[in-house]
Amino acid sequence: MIEGHGDDIYKYGDIRMNFSSNIYSHADLSGLYGHLKEHLHLISSYPEPQPYKLRNCLAERHGVEPESVLVTNGATEAIYLIAQAFRNGVQKTGWIPSFYVKNPTFSEYEDAMRNFSYVEAEMPVPASGEERLVWMCNPNNPTGEITPQEEIAAVASHDGVLLIIDQSYEHYTKAKLLTAADAVKMGNVILVHSMTKNYAIPGLRIGYIVATPELIQRVSQCQHPWSVNALAIEASLFLLKEHDNLIPALDDYLHETELLRTALNRIEGISVAPTQTNFMLCTMDKGTAAQLKTYLAEKHHILIRDASNFTGLSERHFRVATQLPEENRALVAAVEEYMADV
Repeated sequence: MIEGHGDDIYKYGDIRMNFSSNIYSHADLSGLYGHLKEHLHLISSYPEPQPYKLRNCLAERHGVEPESVLVTNGATEAIYLIAQAFRNGVQKTGWIPSFYVKNPTFSEYEDAMRNFSYVEAEMPVPASGEERLVWMCNPNNPTGEITPQEEIAAVASHDGVLLIIDQSYEHYTKAKLLTAADAVKMGNVILVHSMTKNYAIPGLRIGYIVATPELIQRVSQCQHPWSVNALAIEASLFLLKEHDNLIPALDDYLHETELLRTALNRIEGISVAPTQTNFMLCTMDKGTAAQLKTYLAEKHHILIRDASNFTGLSERHFRVATQLPEENRALVAAVEEYMADV
């Protein structure tokens, strides 16, 4: 199990500005609250063993057949189900394929692979006759980088590759990404999606994957019945019907992101990597991210993500996601205050 993540607000007494999770924390969920209040009776009965109604809605939205979609208990369940499903090979059976992850990225890919005894490789392309699970996060967490379509196509073109692309942050970028229809057509690609991000509902745990029916069948055999609870299903159906998403207008939001990145970059001792989405990776030249996180939480009621537990990063890396303009300004002032005193 991974220790250390964003949105660990439960560890602190009074957080008023939350930059630690890669989502917009001010979405208006009042309509959803009212809808769920009217449907609390659902908790007195079992949900569908598999949420077929929600699956069908997602398939229609993406323009693929229902058998190409599997709904999961968040994107994280999807990651571990995929690892379990292919631990004895993708096309061949009876042996364990290798895996490749380009770090730094979401730690759960490596954790899932190691839980099922996969062997790590140094490059995405397997040798002739071998099989390899290749993981990409696109946009990538925590860097905000986008993997170009040409690179994705090049990796997927190799025999023996099963390419898993986590597009959980797809609604926070204007870059061109793979579509569900693209993934199904390619045949050896699994897309991981999260309803957490664009609808700002991390507590409900709703995700899904899209791939060929054959790959979906392999993964679904590892999922236990009633994996997704009744309120999560009902919330998802409501949100798909009533809202395209619950984040701000993307042009404005990404403009505010660039303003925040520029302001943080102006602080002596802080450098911020370019990003193509709403979050950014920051590096300190003194102090540690853990110390900064504690300082901000205790003195300014601000929460950031200590990124030191990402493979390949150090104790001086932290990540923030853009929030309201006035909150962004408060974050910049607080970080500047810390760096002046450390």
